[in-house]
Amino acid sequence: MTAAGRFPGKASMHRKLLQNLLLLTVLSLFCCNPVLSQTEQSPGTITSSPDAGEDQAIEQRLVGIFRELEGLSAITVSVSSGVVELKGTVAEAALARKAENIAARIGGVVAVENNLVEETALEERLVPVYERLQSRLLQGVNYLPLAMVALLVWLLVSGAGVFVARLERPWSRLTPNAFIADLLRQLIRIAFLVVGIVLALDVLGATAVIGTLLGAAGIVGLAVGFAVRDTVENYIASIMLSIRQPFNPKDFVKIEGYEGFVISLTSRATILMEKDGNHIRIPNAIVFKSTIVNFSTNPRRRFAFQLGVDAGSDLDEALEIGLATVRRQDFILAEPSPDAWIEELGESNVVLSFVGWVDQTRTDLLKARSESMRLVKLALEASGFSLPEPIYRLRFDDEDAFETLKPALQSPSPGRKRTTKARPDAALQSEKPVDTEVDRDLEWQVEQERRAAQAVDLLDEDAPKEFGAKAAVKT
Repeated sequence: MTAAGRFPGKASMHRKLLQNLLLLTVLSLFCCNPVLSQTEQSPGTITSSPDAGEDQAIEQRLVGIFRELEGLSAITVSVSSGVVELKGTVAEAALARKAENIAARIGGVVAVENNLVEETALEERLVPVYERLQSRLLQGVNYLPLAMVALLVWLLVSGAGVFVARLERPWSRLTPNAFIADLLRQLIRIAFLVVGIVLALDVLGATAVIGTLLGAAGIVGLAVGFAVRDTVENYIASIMLSIRQPFNPKDFVKIEGYEGFVISLTSRATILMEKDGNHIRIPNAIVFKSTIVNFSTNPRRRFAFQLGVDAGSDLDEALEIGLATVRRQDFILAEPSPDAWIEELGESNVVLSFVGWVDQTRTDLLKARSESMRLVKLALEASGFSLPEPIYRLRFDDEDAFETLKPALQSPSPGRKRTTKARPDAALQSEKPVDTEVDRDLEWQVEQERRAAQAVDLLDEDAPKEFGAKAAVKT
């Protein structure tokens, strides 16, 4: 008995398995081979049989296109089996690339052979340039009426800005001083100028240029800002100082350790005049950040001085005599009243302090202090008080040397009277009047300097002040 007869089921199973494997192999061959699986021509593929009529149509199509385009009319076109060959000369390499791109876009073209040669002759190269210049000149002539309209719009808008900026009433009422008003006028002019430019570009249809101009202006402004930041800082400080008005013209102030009368406040610096007549120019950025001492805001000003008396003197009487002497002077204000006190106990004397108040508009502070010191000293001496000199104690280890110097030490020094008796002549001398008025010559010099700088002065005597108005002095 054969194997097939003994195992009929297994033989049929093997045959079915082989048939299935063979069927899968055939299907895979059909699926993987595009030539066998595709029955239609896909787009962009090359046909197996060339068509002479199609080549002629492509050639005519390209010749017609090149004839209509500037700079491509001299190109020779030949087509064979879908391959396009371009011959001839062109003025620029860009035209050769343009012709090649156009030929490649035509349907049925398999490949493009670009045999175009760039023209090197000077005459031929200048012809396109001349033609372009002629075309642009003609275009400019055609745009001339539109450009005139745009220019007229810009002039009208800019003129309106100038007219509005020249008005005095609205800006003088809105701003605290003339400097800020002038700054607002400049901003109005710039705003109208920019609006006029935008409208003119809109008339010309060149609004795209605005973005480029703004970007360039931003970059240039940033660079200029870094380059002149000190100048910009001084200018901004000038604006703030003109608004705050921390001092008046001709005020006596102290800024950064410098004392002087205010001549003017410019857009960059504050000008002072020292009492010696020297000019001091302080940048406004420093003035704005500095501590300002204004001695003229309050017309009342106090002076102080010190005198020493003998340690054994009647201190109450000395204070009373000195204070009464200060009060008797015409240049001393009654309110605030003068005062006196014991300042310190020295090594050989007692130091007394005296203070008094004067009106700076009528009395010079230094002269009043000097005269008060002189009169108090004379009054104390006339009342028997001595103003002792420093006392030094000497120690001698050699007794013979001490005996030799003893007569000289005991005798009074020539020219010095060791007495504490009252001297009526000193009391009479103390009543002699002394000039304590303000130095008008210095005020005249400051006024002359202010008149010379009036055109650039940012200070306004009528503007609100940071320290408030000056109080009246009651004598």
